[in-house]
Amino acid sequence: MSRLIRNAVSMLVVMTVITGLVYPLVATGVAQVLFPHQANGSLIMRDGKPIGSELIGQSFDDPKYFWGRPSATTPQPYNGTASNGSNLGPTNPALRDAVQQRIDALRKADPGNTAPVPADLVTASGSGLDPDISPAAAQYQIARVARVRNLSVDQVQQLVAQYTQGRQLGLLGEPRVNVLELNLALDKLAAR
Repeated sequence: MSRLIRNAVSMLVVMTVITGLVYPLVATGVAQVLFPHQANGSLIMRDGKPIGSELIGQSFDDPKYFWGRPSATTPQPYNGTASNGSNLGPTNPALRDAVQQRIDALRKADPGNTAPVPADLVTASGSGLDPDISPAAAQYQIARVARVRNLSVDQVQQLVAQYTQGRQLGLLGEPRVNVLELNLALDKLAAR
């Protein structure tokens, strides 16, 4: 019996060292060598300071910026430590009310826009942290952003096209636009 316990404890110690120390150190080392940007959080830097990540959305509600997907995290939007979905089903009145409020806010920010509002502008993603919007959601906002910033629609359209990413490896996912990167490009254009 003591031999059995000794073997079990030995196996526990060996597996703890392998899976708890060796594997994480090797995986971290390989990631730092092959993918340093991604391994360090895909941070977006401005003037040497991190201002966000390519992987976590930020809240924009100023009409001069493109707005991202609503965040389902609480108590603050895009809280990376509180990643979760809203868990509201399509027949839930709270979801219908939230979507209507978001549609109303979009219409108020751009009263002349009568186009249908893309779903990703009024519904949260599964994680509640999505940094991207669909090209349709970006197109919906172009006229408002151009008008508020005194830019031509063509200038803003070109920026959206420039920051639209295709499917990963040509077949995975959907085309998308990173809202933070697009808004930073708008600020840079306005500074010129």
